[in-house]
Amino acid sequence: LSMKKKEICIFTGIFLFAALLWTGMALFRYFRNFSGIRITVSGTELGTYSLNEEQIIEIGSRNICEIRNGEVKMIFADCPDKLCTKQPAVDKNGGSIICLPHQVVIEGIASDNTSQMPVDAIS
Repeated sequence: LSMKKKEICIFTGIFLFAALLWTGMALFRYFRNFSGIRITVSGTELGTYSLNEEQIIEIGSRNICEIRNGEVKMIFADCPDKLCTKQPAVDKNGGSIICLPHQVVIEGIASDNTSQMPVDAIS
């Protein structure tokens, strides 16, 4: 009988820990505000852009993304599968768009990182 009580306590503890961890992660994501994006090509930063300014960004001659209504989507890619054009938009909730053939990554950046926008060519 005591072994069953120990097992119940262990399983309850694991469940409570998992629920607490999940709740913390959900609250962190909810309160974190992504107000910009960072675009990198082959690991080199192309630039950071505000989600508040509507624009079309050419990424080399192979990809084009568009910022509109506070979100960014890849609208053109000349890669064979075009999976990046089918990925969900990056918005104030964060996210990323990745084009593997062209090594392009578009990722949401938090509002505390957007103070650097636009990218300073001197530094």
